[in-house]
Amino acid sequence: MSLRTRLSIATVAGLLAAAVSVTPAAAAHDDWDPAGGNGNGHHHGHDGHDGHHDPRLYKGVVTADRLALRSAPNRGSQIIRFAHRGDVVKIFCKTGGETVQGNPLWYLLTDGTWAWGAARYIDNKGPAPRWC
Repeated sequence: MSLRTRLSIATVAGLLAAAVSVTPAAAAHDDWDPAGGNGNGHHHGHDGHDGHHDPRLYKGVVTADRLALRSAPNRGSQIIRFAHRGDVVKIFCKTGGETVQGNPLWYLLTDGTWAWGAARYIDNKGPAPRWC
């Protein structure tokens, strides 16, 4: 791996750390809609928000039987967890990385933990994810 690639991964990791530290407050704010409804029966907690759509995230569906999600956008990095065929995943952004069966893109997923998945095995639904 080149120094430039390592530096770019370190930069992304730093940006992600900053994004993670801001996310809880932003997510809490998103659950409250000051313009919506009259406030009757509206809960300020997280209950009943299973279908809440975060406009900053993109969605994809896993096409591999078992997809290793990793700590960096390459197959040599640590496996953080696995996703399975049919799983709907939340995509934060995309970046170039190790080419997997002709596809050099990797998606940064935010489902519970931050992890990279090879775009070759994730079909994005809706708009294409933004670049990291």
